[in-house]
Amino acid sequence: MPDTRGHLLPVYILADESASMTDYADELNTGLVSLYEALRSEPMVAAKVRLSILGFSDDVEVRLSLADLRNEEGIPELKIRSTTNYDAAFRDLLTRIPSDIATLKGSGYLVHRPAVFFLSDGQPSKSGWLEPHERLTNKATTAAAPNIIACGVGAVKAETILQVATQDQFAFVSIPGADIGAAIAKFFVALTASVVQSGRSLTSANPELIVEKPEGFHMAIDVV
Repeated sequence: MPDTRGHLLPVYILADESASMTDYADELNTGLVSLYEALRSEPMVAAKVRLSILGFSDDVEVRLSLADLRNEEGIPELKIRSTTNYDAAFRDLLTRIPSDIATLKGSGYLVHRPAVFFLSDGQPSKSGWLEPHERLTNKATTAAAPNIIACGVGAVKAETILQVATQDQFAFVSIPGADIGAAIAKFFVALTASVVQSGRSLTSANPELIVEKPEGFHMAIDVV
């Protein structure tokens, strides 16, 4: 077997760009800058990560695709738009992730199961999203089915976040009444720690996905 070029962890940030996020655009984009700066400060970790940033509303807009942040001079901004269409988000990933994995493998990398970090402040605006989500997360249907870490703030229900996350321990909701902007900032702190620690683990004998619970969030499974 030919030598590989190394191990990679594809990371997708799937962020809600719906109108209800209007007041929190600064926190969203400040969080992305913090992630960018953290990975740029650790080039050995950055070398192990390929980052995609996807904003979802009526449809999905690609803000960044399979980026090696060592080669990026900046980070794009998320842009607030209209509705909260979960269906569009998961249908996009159904085609995007297998294509991305094929591209990375074709370049000679050993690719680990992708991690999707999902953030939303609202309930889905359309029904029917569970069907593409099930196909995306079913390894029998999608060989590169991702691990989905789901975080909800604001009006989104804990049971919805549990349905989005691929494991109960990957589902988090902010404390009721918490400041949404502050909760989004804490989401990005935890996301950054998760990506950095997971990237470091790829250099160990036992690589694993490490997920940090955002400060001030509950496990969604514990919300009644």
